[in-house]
Order: sequence, then structure tokens, then C-alpha cells
Amino acid sequence: MAANSNAAAAAADSGRIRRRFEALKAEGRGGLVAFVTAGDPDRATSAEILAGLPAAGADLIELGMPFTDPMADGPSVQAASQRALAKGITLRQILEMVRVFRQGDDETPIILMGYYNPIYIYGVEAFLADFRSAGADGLIVVDLPPEEDAELCLPALAAGANFIRLATPTTDDKRLPTVLSNTSGFVYYVAIAGITGTKSAASGAIDEAVTRLRRHTELPIAVGFGIKTAQQAAEVAAIADAAVVGSALVDRVKASLDAEGNAGPDTVSGLLGLVSELAEGVRSARKD
Repeated sequence: MAANSNAAAAAADSGRIRRRFEALKAEGRGGLVAFVTAGDPDRATSAEILAGLPAAGADLIELGMPFTDPMADGPSVQAASQRALAKGITLRQILEMVRVFRQGDDETPIILMGYYNPIYIYGVEAFLADFRSAGADGLIVVDLPPEEDAELCLPALAAGANFIRLATPTTDDKRLPTVLSNTSGFVYYVAIAGITGTKSAASGAIDEAVTRLRRHTELPIAVGFGIKTAQQAAEVAAIADAAVVGSALVDRVKASLDAEGNAGPDTVSGLLGLVSELAEGVRSARKD
């Protein structure tokens, strides 16, 4: 099984995510991964935000799949998920959003991040078929450990999808080979222990962690959790292959809503403006 799964991981790494990281390396810079919650604050506004992210400077897009019990998400992302679910967003609609996005952009990688329950209910085989036909590239499913790879990871790799795993400050050198065994696309390093959007890690600790991870994998390393400003994004991009920003973006959406929770006149422009600021910071951090 190990040889077959490794071959599947290599095949999955032939797509948009690999090409984007290769392009970033050729440019001598790190990338910006922008996280937004699908369907927040409503489906139409979310689709407009999604369409505008590449021009605003997002190198990769992480699209949250709302779930009622998001154990790894902090208050900001939880609230965004609740807003989206209240407006009726479904996994099938999220895949349709990706399909529509692909009609205008065939280069920017899209990673779906969420939890296994909605995928299980959808049906793994049916989900992966629709995932690939819609034009999605990667999956982050935070509640499936490597010991459960047969559930989704291995079928995803066999279908040509990147399966991206999280590493954390508590993932030691003994555990890392197991975590990385079927990982493809990139490694997502969670810079803090805990939930999203609650605190930030020091750049020295991130540098040490990325150096340690590079001893175990040749995959690109993206660092997230706690990055809120252009300066923080620049510091991370100078160390890792990409900086992931999420809570700051969903907070910007929330701040733009009216008293009833509906999109305001600057919901889209405000969010995309923040992405542009973050992208400018990332692009200022050149690699040696």
C-alpha cells in the first residue's frame, strides 16, 4: 500500500499547486494563501470575492467548507461558517462555485478546507468525482489523522487531488514521517498550538520549525494561524514558501455587514483591498 500511495501522491503533485509553487520559487518570493469561507456572507457575494482574489494578489486560495462543529476553527471562522450555513450553503454549491471560478481562471490553485462529515454524507467517490470535475486542486481535512488515510486521503490521491496535511508545534520528529507519508501539494504548518485567529507565533519560532520540517520533506511549506497584518505575512513569506491568512479576512467580511448580517457596499472591495495589502507585504519579502 505504501508504494502505491506514494506513487499516487507523486501523480497528484503534477497539477496547479506544484506549478504555482515552482513559479513562486522562480520569482524568488513566497506566496500568499488567502482563506475565505464559502458562502459567507451569502453565496453571490462569496462568489464575487472568490473571483476577485487572484487579481487582488492571492497566489493560492483556501476555500472553507462550513461545518456545524468546526473544532480547529477560532471564533472568527466559526462565525463565518454559521453565517454561510444560515444562508443555506451546501457542499454541492461550493463545488459549483469552484466550477464557475474555473471558467475565468484556470491557473490559481483552490484548496478546500474543512471536516470529513459533509464529505462522508456526500459520498467519498461522488465527492471526489465532482471535486475533480469542478476544477478543485487540494483538500485539507483536519479531523482525519494519517491512521485513517484509507477513508479519504488515499482515494483522493488516486483521483489526482492533493491531500494536504497539517503539522503543528507539537508534531515531533518521531511523528512527522507518519504525518508526511501521504501528504502532497504542500505542508501546512500551524504556527500556534490551538485554534485559528487567537494569537501569533514569533518569527524565530517559525524559522526554527520550518528548518526542522525541511529536514523531513521537499514539499513546499505554508505557514498559517495568527497572521493578520502585511508585516507578519512578509516575515513569514521570507521564511516559508507561503503565508496563509484567514481570520483577518473573515473578520474584514464581518466588519462590513449591516445590522441584519447582509453584505454591505464595501464587503467585496474591503476584503479584496486587504488581500492586496497582504500581497504587497508578501511580495516585499524576497528570498535570498
